[in-house]
Amino acid sequence: MAVDLPKPTPMRAADTNTRPVFELPTGSCDTHFHVFEPGYPVAPNPLYQFPDGTLRQYLDMTRWLGIDRVVLVQPTYYGTDNSLLLDVLKKVGPRCRAVVRIEDDTPDSELDHYHALGVRAIRLDLFARSSWPLADITDYIRKMAERARPRGWHLQFYTPGRIVRDLLPFFADFEDTFVIDHMGYMKESDGLTGADFERLLRILDLGSCHIKLSGPYRIAQDKPLSSVAHLGRALVAARPDRLLWGSDWPHLTNGQRDTGELLNLLAHWAPNERDRQEILVESPERLFFLE
Repeated sequence: MAVDLPKPTPMRAADTNTRPVFELPTGSCDTHFHVFEPGYPVAPNPLYQFPDGTLRQYLDMTRWLGIDRVVLVQPTYYGTDNSLLLDVLKKVGPRCRAVVRIEDDTPDSELDHYHALGVRAIRLDLFARSSWPLADITDYIRKMAERARPRGWHLQFYTPGRIVRDLLPFFADFEDTFVIDHMGYMKESDGLTGADFERLLRILDLGSCHIKLSGPYRIAQDKPLSSVAHLGRALVAARPDRLLWGSDWPHLTNGQRDTGELLNLLAHWAPNERDRQEILVESPERLFFLE
């Protein structure tokens, strides 16, 4: 029986996004966006229909908001076929870096080719592995770290909050650099508590953990974005030098979402200009642009 997949809404025009309410520092980076173009292989069983979110539309938005650097993240829609991602790196050039998804047996020669084009991290989809025993998940993480380490890459976790919670003891001793997407994805509706978030903050203070200030609407769900402000402020208060900002464009499946509104959350979460410099420029520089 055919599955009726969610249909993303059309993308809003770039010049309808709210302008930044603070001056973006030179070198500001969006560390989390996706693009979708016709003609590329789609992964089996996608979660949504083909979105309205082309590279041209995205770059128009970055010009409107004044974003200088960008990091393309491989979406689940394309699985481990990174061909569109590599084409985007070639088109955009040195202001763009990328995060790939790979198979366990992807050849080292292919990873070296990725690196030459601007790939700097591997994305681990633990939503797809959420039914695995925790020991199998940690084994998978270690194997992916072995693939990333020789190239100076880091790991990026796209992970349900309950898996983040269960991995916190593992993360406390994990020495490889890693980034957790979407503010830890610790949704109250999934049973995550304030105590769990406090434990995440303690992990953030260790040497290898970074957290992405992206997708706040994923946590807020039907509530206003202000409902997660306490999480954003707590992360900034803990370690602004371990945070990155990401738009999560094209905001699947709501293309009408205002990316400028999301950027302006930093005015409230990180009102100190120095903290915003860390989040928007210096952390992305260290993780993506040093070479």
